[in-house]
Amino acid sequence: MTALDLFSDAPSDRPAEPLVPTREEGLRRLRDFLPRAGAAYAARRNHDEGPGRRNVSRLSPWIRHRLITEEETVAAVLARHSYDAAEKFVQEVFWRTYWKGHLEMRPALWSGARDGAVALREAASPAFLARLADAEEGRTGIDCFDAWARELAETGFLHNHTRMWFASIWIFTLRLPWELGADLFLRRLADADAASNTLSWRWVAGLHTKGKHYVARADNIEKHTGGRFSPRGLAASPEPLVEADAVQPGPIRAPVPPRADLSSILLVTEEDLRPEDLDLPWPSIRGIAAFCAPDARSSAPVSEAARLFTTQAVRIAAERLAEARGLPLAWIEPGDAAALEAALGGAEQVVTGFIPVGWTADALVPVRRALAARGIPFAQALRPWDARAWPHARRGFFAFKEHLPALCRAIA
Repeated sequence: MTALDLFSDAPSDRPAEPLVPTREEGLRRLRDFLPRAGAAYAARRNHDEGPGRRNVSRLSPWIRHRLITEEETVAAVLARHSYDAAEKFVQEVFWRTYWKGHLEMRPALWSGARDGAVALREAASPAFLARLADAEEGRTGIDCFDAWARELAETGFLHNHTRMWFASIWIFTLRLPWELGADLFLRRLADADAASNTLSWRWVAGLHTKGKHYVARADNIEKHTGGRFSPRGLAASPEPLVEADAVQPGPIRAPVPPRADLSSILLVTEEDLRPEDLDLPWPSIRGIAAFCAPDARSSAPVSEAARLFTTQAVRIAAERLAEARGLPLAWIEPGDAAALEAALGGAEQVVTGFIPVGWTADALVPVRRALAARGIPFAQALRPWDARAWPHARRGFFAFKEHLPALCRAIA
């Protein structure tokens, strides 16, 4: 049997595996996927065989929260396959890194999408809200779209290629605002990420690369879903969306580095649940505070599946670290600056993994203001992986990917 024989064209009737929010589960899934990360993945990655799919890694919820990191994922794959054989999968991991760096240089794209979704809801007519609800709950009459809407609601996950089809149908066939589609994904995906989600929706719409949009085709959907769907009535030749002014890139923020001479509290957030790997002043850390704000993703309700995965992941990771280090642990509710100040005790510094542009950074604003008022530094450790890659994300992905071989060689 060859690598390509691992998969057939038949749809999968295997049920979706539950999303267990632990590092151990992420590592198990990575080990399970490694044999298929080369030629098999390249050949079948764009096929959506149903919720029990095995042709893709299904690692994104764990990588997004860095329960397992991009670096260890790529290192494990390249230890098993040559770069040429695994290039397609390696590129997929780096797409996340590219999106993160691109948004760090253009934070207004996040705030514009966030505020745009709020404004659209506030101005919506009852008829529009009914049409929006039909799309969100899978009542459009487009067979594939409705099935994907239900899968998203039930599992908190969608195949990557399916997300592109879904977004394209949302924008060009249903004629709904892309900001509200992006907001729906934020509220329901366990792997929702401000950068990947916002910029991917913009790319489908034709806003990320001006004039280059993604159009869902019925024959392509039928082929790549093994004949499960035969959609009718999709927009055939829609024009890409346009916007008045492009946001120009600015500098990547330089975080305040942790100081080893200050007693510290470690803040654990959903942005990096592997703080053990970070360059932190561990001897000076005297306690741990866990912070998670899933409801800050949107002004609309966040799904229980997405909320549970995130909050449980943060809690489990923080408890594991506190037990391993023998440190006290406090849970900080969003907006509760007093709780963090209480957890500080006599500590002189808060240290954490880098908080990228997104809802966690938004939710921490009042906490950081309270700390600043007391003269307490909020120090962040930027991973070398990000520091090396993000400066190359100023333009499109095709310019970025020219640097991937060198970035892979730099893996420790």
